[in-house]
Amino acid sequence: MSCARRYRGLSDGGVTMRDYFCDLHIHSCLSPCSDDDMTPANIVGMALLNGLNIIALTDHNTSKNCPAFFAQARLHGIVPVPGMELTAAEDIHVVCLFRELSDAMKFDMFVSGRRMLIKNKPEIFGHQYIVDENDEVCGEEENLLVNATDITLEEAKEAVFSRGGVCYPAHIDRTSNGIVAVLGSFPEDIGYTAYELNNAASVSEYEKRFPFLKNLPRAVSSDAHNLWSISEAEFSIPIDDEPYSSSLVRNRLIDYLLGIGRSGGNRC
Repeated sequence: MSCARRYRGLSDGGVTMRDYFCDLHIHSCLSPCSDDDMTPANIVGMALLNGLNIIALTDHNTSKNCPAFFAQARLHGIVPVPGMELTAAEDIHVVCLFRELSDAMKFDMFVSGRRMLIKNKPEIFGHQYIVDENDEVCGEEENLLVNATDITLEEAKEAVFSRGGVCYPAHIDRTSNGIVAVLGSFPEDIGYTAYELNNAASVSEYEKRFPFLKNLPRAVSSDAHNLWSISEAEFSIPIDDEPYSSSLVRNRLIDYLLGIGRSGGNRC
């Protein structure tokens, strides 16, 4: 029996839907502002303790810890989503999620050529550790990862979509690097298919300010940089997961965030 059987069943036009509890925005020890103990194994372990079913690793402007993250998630029955938190040229953060690890690593290579290369100062910004599948440090990124790239919001959307993924503005309800805070608005014509909130209580406020958001799927995610900030089982997405596989769930999640076959709504 797959672990998916534990989730709350829903009926949607004859299709069995299951609530998958998610945190789709988590940083590892590769992000300079994260704690050093944010290793893939520790992240997966905390996600399990918190009752999560799907988690995404989204380090700043890199996906280099996603292979280790995938290995740890598969050991423990968590559905892993490879990703990145891209800092666009407008200094706005965008969550980028992919269907396959290989797609995320190709995007990592694309972004690495568009970064501003400034040496990291670990004593100020923190270390940027790359780890292997056993959680052992196997390298350290020398250049600071939090700087803005020269990739625009429009180019980011197309670059992720062309690699089979989805991207959307991160934490629009925060003043730091949120699209609303930076631009003063959330342009409807920008063409993003989803959005992220850091606080579920912000839903009404932002849907009132930008009514078109009512028609878009949303994610409520932690943007965790330490273990105790990883979400508990509160935000979920209904997914048709039969016949169950981790890959199928991940693909259905990406489809949902792209607005493909969306029904049932967010649950939080």
